[in-house]
Amino acid sequence: MAGTGVAGMTPRRATYRHGDLRRALLDAGTTLARRAGPEAVVLREATRMAGVAPNAAYRHFADRQALLAAVSAAAMAALADAIEAELAEVKASGPKRRARARLRAVGVGYVRFARAEPGLFRTAFSVPADMATATDPAKAGATSLLTPFQLLGGTLDELVAAGAMPVARRPGAEFLAWSAVHGLAMLLIGGPLRAVDETGVAAVVDRLVGMVERGL
Repeated sequence: MAGTGVAGMTPRRATYRHGDLRRALLDAGTTLARRAGPEAVVLREATRMAGVAPNAAYRHFADRQALLAAVSAAAMAALADAIEAELAEVKASGPKRRARARLRAVGVGYVRFARAEPGLFRTAFSVPADMATATDPAKAGATSLLTPFQLLGGTLDELVAAGAMPVARRPGAEFLAWSAVHGLAMLLIGGPLRAVDETGVAAVVDRLVGMVERGL
């Protein structure tokens, strides 16, 4: 009969459509990451949540690290979506004002995502990688199809095009801006700035992005 299993065994649950097991496991891993960060992304727990036997996962993910890498990419894509949402709200007019507002939006979106989704934020950066993977399509947002690194680079290019940043100072500017905003985000979600209220966070983000822009 449907819904029964061999005595002493837990019956399998039909919690995913045929052919969607990889997506079900990725969704489960993302839920685990959201709850408790990268350490919580475990294959056995993901298969339990998907309602399949542990061995079924190996058809799609060779090991726990493979699942974590996929969840990390999905988390990075979610970060890109958050940045895109902030960029979409920019109303400033005039090339220089707009370019500066868009750079600020990238920083604000970055920090807001970190505070709203600390588990996913930490997971996004939990897998060892180099800059060759910073443009991986799996890490891109749904609207622009750009990764967080590319979105930041685009706003810096806009600063140059608007005459708000010297061309000679453009190379490598992503790394300086990224380091500053990422450091603040980490201090806010897991460091001594955790107790700062919303007003204080808004003020410090605004000042930091302004500092980055002037320093570039």
